[in-house]
Amino acid sequence: MAESPAQTTQAGQAAPSPLLGAIKEELDREMAVIGKADPPAYFLSYTVTDGDRSEVTGSNGALLSSQEQRSRWLEGQVRVGSYQLDNTHRVGNDGPGFPGSFGEPVPIDDDPAVLKRAMWRETETQYRAAAEAFIKVKTGKDVQVQTVAQGAPDFSQEKPQVYYGPRASYALDRHPWEDKVRQYTHSFRASAAVLNSIVTFRAEAQNQYQVTSEGTKVQFGGIRYRLELFIQGKASDGMDLERYYNFDWTDPASAPDDKTVLAQCAVIQKELESLVQAPLAEPYAGPAMLTGRAAAVFFHEVFGHRDEGFRQKDINEGQTFAGKVGELLLPNFISIVDDPTAAKLGSTVLLGNYPFDDEGIASQKVTLVDHGVLRNFEMSRQPLNGFPQSNGHGRRQVGLPPESRQGNLIVESSYKVANTRLRQMFIGEIKRQNKPYGLFFDDISGGFTFTGRSQPQAFHVEPLVVYRVYADGRPDELVRGVAIVGTPLVSLQKIMATGDTTEVFNGYCGAESGSVPVAAAAPPLLVSEMEVEKKQTSTDRPPILPPPAHDPQANDPQTKVN
Repeated sequence: MAESPAQTTQAGQAAPSPLLGAIKEELDREMAVIGKADPPAYFLSYTVTDGDRSEVTGSNGALLSSQEQRSRWLEGQVRVGSYQLDNTHRVGNDGPGFPGSFGEPVPIDDDPAVLKRAMWRETETQYRAAAEAFIKVKTGKDVQVQTVAQGAPDFSQEKPQVYYGPRASYALDRHPWEDKVRQYTHSFRASAAVLNSIVTFRAEAQNQYQVTSEGTKVQFGGIRYRLELFIQGKASDGMDLERYYNFDWTDPASAPDDKTVLAQCAVIQKELESLVQAPLAEPYAGPAMLTGRAAAVFFHEVFGHRDEGFRQKDINEGQTFAGKVGELLLPNFISIVDDPTAAKLGSTVLLGNYPFDDEGIASQKVTLVDHGVLRNFEMSRQPLNGFPQSNGHGRRQVGLPPESRQGNLIVESSYKVANTRLRQMFIGEIKRQNKPYGLFFDDISGGFTFTGRSQPQAFHVEPLVVYRVYADGRPDELVRGVAIVGTPLVSLQKIMATGDTTEVFNGYCGAESGSVPVAAAAPPLLVSEMEVEKKQTSTDRPPILPPPAHDPQANDPQTKVN
């Protein structure tokens, strides 16, 4: 018999933290009362998030800040009613009732009495808010029409999870990183095009302790390191320009060395200098090619957000994919999985890795699209008709209620050609459509997508590095000032082929449940038609004077006044 995710995590467990015992004692005391109140609570959970964070930031060759922080945050959740109908139920166009509290800070000392007192306050606030919301839910159901989707249960019944992972911690001397951020940002001062540079190093260990009235008791943690390079410039027409790059790792021994970082600094500096001089692109619709990193962001925005389970149930959402399960959504050579169990893809760290989600459910690899056919959604404990269980994708930023969110979105292809061959096919498609050029997207910073029913079901993706690729053999030309736009159901069908090298984009995604770490991975894409529009721009002129180090007069000894 196949083992469940909970059973497969039992080997090599650590001793349970004293925090779990204190939480369990107070939970039992509280539940014995609110479980018999009117209306009765049927579910109670507590989560304590313990965070250690170090951050070093430099700018233009100098240190801006260097700090460490330790904190703990307590969150409680009370559900009143039943699994079928509770206080979170969406009635008509109204969203779920806001929680009575977003949690509160608690001492970092392991003092059970102080922690229990905070839990008591949190439960009182949460229960009162839940009881009031449940009364409104029952009243609203009598006077407002419910959709079929809203008839699904409000909360899924899951097998309790018990897991005690080791405490995640790191030892760090910030002083070497203070010297590094000075060095890295100083390297940008050689360019007059770089108006500002910021480099930030972060180390973070986060441990989570969760106990529920269903019997779940989990403790787990993780460590992340990140180095971010960011520079800004401005074109002569006032357009603000920026280049960004980040390194992510989880093992201190895997930190990038100075040579690697400075080489990347030189790359983004050269790109920014070229963008400052690049011509503005015009609105365009035609063949396009995306590198794997750009394609990964494209799938995250265009497909991933629309596949999040809660969007299929909310009447205010466009529900683009709600009725498409079993239908061909993409070309039949494309498959998509979301696998938060994966810590790496090849040698690249995946930021969307976690052992349990923020509802205490073990993470799972889920096939979302199988050879073009939509099969599943990223599910939290908010069930859908036909999808009664969570698959471990209930996620949130600390202090916000969990929603179904992406983890590691990985795009796979059964029609892969060498990248050089993909470019040849790209040029052939440009000629076939009798276009003077196509657009090649080398890097994308992110974007946003409209999923609400009151808005057009469209996406907007912000490319950073875009080239015109000419059909007549002229060299590729860097351009600026465009944004990719379109609608998902049409755009996803325009994919013609993929390259053979998968690339990873790591980032932090902001949505309804806050900012969460995610990864997306994809091979390069050839698309028969992609539309771009001019992006919004500033009209402020560039600085009147050049930077001091690049001002000939300021550096001319004969012009200096004693």
